[in-house]
Amino acid sequence: MALAFDEFGRPFIIIKEQEQKTRLRGLEAQKANISAGKAIARILKTSLGPKGMDKMLQSPDGDVTITNDGATILEQMDVDNQIAKLMVELSRSQDYEIGDGTTGVVVMAGALLEQAELLLERGIHPIRIAEGYEMASRIAFEHMEKIAQKFDYGVSNFEPLVQTCMTTLSSKIVNRCKRNLAEIAVKAVLAVADLERKDVNLDLIKVEGKVGGKLEDTELIYGILVDKDMSHPQMPKQIEDAKIAILTCPFEPPKPKTKHKVDIDTVEKFQNLRQQEHKYFDDMVQQCKDVGATLVICQWGFDDEANHLLMHRNLPAVRWVGGVELELIAIATGGRIVPRFQELTPEKLGKAGLVREKAFGTTKDRMLYIEHCANSRAVTIFIRGGNKMMIEETKRSIHDALCVARNLIRNNRIVYGGGSAEISCSIAVEAAADRYPGVEQYAIRAFADALDAVPMALAENSGLQPIETLSAVKSQQIKENNPYCGIDCNDVGTNDMREQNVFETLIGKQQQLLLATQVVKMILKIDDVISPSEY
Repeated sequence: MALAFDEFGRPFIIIKEQEQKTRLRGLEAQKANISAGKAIARILKTSLGPKGMDKMLQSPDGDVTITNDGATILEQMDVDNQIAKLMVELSRSQDYEIGDGTTGVVVMAGALLEQAELLLERGIHPIRIAEGYEMASRIAFEHMEKIAQKFDYGVSNFEPLVQTCMTTLSSKIVNRCKRNLAEIAVKAVLAVADLERKDVNLDLIKVEGKVGGKLEDTELIYGILVDKDMSHPQMPKQIEDAKIAILTCPFEPPKPKTKHKVDIDTVEKFQNLRQQEHKYFDDMVQQCKDVGATLVICQWGFDDEANHLLMHRNLPAVRWVGGVELELIAIATGGRIVPRFQELTPEKLGKAGLVREKAFGTTKDRMLYIEHCANSRAVTIFIRGGNKMMIEETKRSIHDALCVARNLIRNNRIVYGGGSAEISCSIAVEAAADRYPGVEQYAIRAFADALDAVPMALAENSGLQPIETLSAVKSQQIKENNPYCGIDCNDVGTNDMREQNVFETLIGKQQQLLLATQVVKMILKIDDVISPSEY
């Protein structure tokens, strides 16, 4: 943009290629931005809570995704609007940091925008609204600390962790066997958790899926699952106390890097060459046998001759195993990855109690289970399901549950779900608004109203009367001074979330508040949108 001056010396802006740009200013811009944000929140509102609906998204190349996970829905939706993109990033950052609550955070931001719109119409300056929101979020944040509860868990007593994971899974498609999946998730996290440092490395948990079977067949394997089978059909299918050589070098004679040509003009020379090759293979196989390996896992292939030799020397082998899987196998079995045959030593072998090959159904698919490893820090969750979409969705749900278990190990404080924490914060923020003299108190009250959006959406999705239900629960909270009353989505007959065992992690909820407030403040501060107009 260039600055120019008229004859009175007043500056005016010349926008480059002005006719090709559209420009929104002032209130118009804010209203357009707010309506974009609200539109995104409206899409996600129906998929909140245990009775939430799923969304079906078709990608440009025809892949269909059916999901309930806020972050996934927004990732797959191609949004053009810049403000809508902010909302997508908002749910993504919640996903990266916490892993759960990706829908709630967007619904929250949408409600804050909706309230801000009413205040803007009354003529309150956007910056004052943003400041009021900031104060209110601080009040709500501190109030959450007050109503949070600690609970203790140990390696043997992990029931509280399972309960919290079940809350996460109850809003997903897999809720009919949530108990099963929650236990699997918690056991997996506890298997790889470092409880002294309170840290969990989720990379050590591999989630594999295979179509077929039913969801109840999902299992946790203390070890590694490889989607490969033995290289020769006659090799043993089960090896106990296996000593595993993990190789990243090919099982074949070395090839010179330069171009080369071998002239063979007599039969003797050919025989010689063949014997040489044969001897080379023999030495390789012998080297593996000498260090005491009973199973070879190789990143590269080997040709039929090597395969045949391995078979005869009864040294079972697996070929074409990917790099990541090799690393996981090495971690689990305590072995070393060997890049050259010369470096094979008995110390570098991995140990596993049982390696078995398992076939599934009538298909020819076989998988290799490596179990009872020396170091069981790497585990695999193996998911079965009726179709591909189901398995993908279960993977996402398991990921959410794993993240929740990890957060609880990091910080074992919880608040109660079912909208109870939001209603409680809303009451606290409303009460605190009277302490602020300026215009900000309107914004603080608006924040309190916006907090009601989550329980309202929960009630609406459960087919209850939203406003009646919400006001009933709210009055009950004030009357009994009980911050654990929430929306009874599953029609259990009690509003007390302690009895229903509906938990949320404290850090997850606090993160939702802070992220939603930050994004809304950012959107409110925009008062001029200059964009290239569409032809």
